[in-house]
Order: sequence, then C-alpha cells, then structure tokens
Amino acid sequence: MSAVADTGDDTGPAGTDPAGTDPGRIDPDPLAAYVADLTAALHGPARAKDRMIEEIRGGLEDTADAQIERGVPRREAIGAALREFGTVDELVPSCQRELTLAQARHTARVVALTAPFLIACWYLTGATGQEPAGSVLHASRLLAAHLSGVAIAATLLAAAALVATGTLARRLSPPARLPAIVAWTGTTAGAAMAVTTLALATAAALATNWPLLAFAGALAAASHAVVATSARACRRCARLPVLGVPEPG
Repeated sequence: MSAVADTGDDTGPAGTDPAGTDPGRIDPDPLAAYVADLTAALHGPARAKDRMIEEIRGGLEDTADAQIERGVPRREAIGAALREFGTVDELVPSCQRELTLAQARHTARVVALTAPFLIACWYLTGATGQEPAGSVLHASRLLAAHLSGVAIAATLLAAAALVATGTLARRLSPPARLPAIVAWTGTTAGAAMAVTTLALATAAALATNWPLLAFAGALAAASHAVVATSARACRRCARLPVLGVPEPG
C-alpha cells in the first residue's frame, strides 16, 4: 500500500476538512464565538452586562440580516458585520468602561442604602447602656458610635458617586479614579460592619437584653455580606487596565 493511501484523510492540517465532506463536522458559528469571547472578557453587574451583550448581539444580527437580504451568503454577511463592529479587543475597552461605571454606581447605591444601618445599630446598643454589666456594653456602644461616623462618611461619599455616575456623567466625564474610590469606600464600610457584628455578638453574650443586641448584630452581618460582595466586584473592575486615563484623540 502506498504512503499516500496510508495517510487516509490526513491530507491537510489536523482538524480541517477543506472539502466540507465530513458529515460529522460542525462549523462554529462566528457570531456566537464572538459573543462568547466578548462575554468572557467583560466584568460588571450581571444585569448591565447581559443587557449590553444582548444589544451587541442584536446589532450584529441586524447588520448580518441586512446583508443576507441583499443576497450575501450568511457566513460572509456575519463576517462583514463582525468587521464593522470591530474585534473583541477593540470593543472591550469602551464596553468595560461603561460596565465599571455601572458597577461603581451599583456599589455606591448599596453603600448608601446599607451604611445607615450602622447608625441604627448604635441606637439599638443605646437601649442596653444602663445594664449592670456596663463596661463591655459601654465599650460596644462607644465602638458603634465611632463606626456610625464611618457610616455617615461612607453614605455621603456614596451619594456623591451616584451623582457623578448619574445625570452628571452625561455632561461631564467621571474621574478615572472614581470606581476605585467607590470600591474602597465600600470596603471600609464593609469592614466597619464586620467589626460592629463582632462587638454586638460579644455584648449580646453578656447583656440581659440580648435579643435586641443579637438583632442588631444580625443586621450588621447582613449589611456586611451585601456591601463586601459589591465592593469586591467593584475593586476587580477598578483594577482593569482599560480604565486608565483616556488616550488623547
């Protein structure tokens, strides 16, 4: 048997079928691959990201359909649509910047809504301030009072970030460092909530009115979980290199 016969179908690069005669071969959909690559490259709030991906997918499909209606083969029409939109690497910076601002806004909203719970915890500890075992409870109350100051500062910063990433962002470009500032504001607020949870748990173990302190501790723990998760996602987005100072046009 000749050497050519021994090679069978291996007449080209591995995994290729130039003639397209392999019935088991499934050609990858370039549009689906493009969307998958873009989805993997972007980070941000799930809803905002899904909405952005669907808009891009819809735009690609509409552009390709317009070509197909003119008689262009589907694969060529999709290729033309992809070239018109640009490569994934070209599209990622602008998309990621929008998603990072969305994540910063989401984190700022979470902080603005949950940080005031630290102030509520302060008032709840005040209700136990007259109990006999006053030293530990008094220390917990003082700690909660100091952390309520952190809550006030975090709430003000979060409110300012919401303004900067909302209507104002349509007129003025938000500072490049804003997502990082929001991320660390959320991180600080989350750490304060964690310390408050520990202090309240300790106080509840010694207080006669422990259900009130236990409720305050559970409130602080739940707030910490929500804020810490959002702040972690915001830190991740803020570290992405595409959000540096825009290059001069």
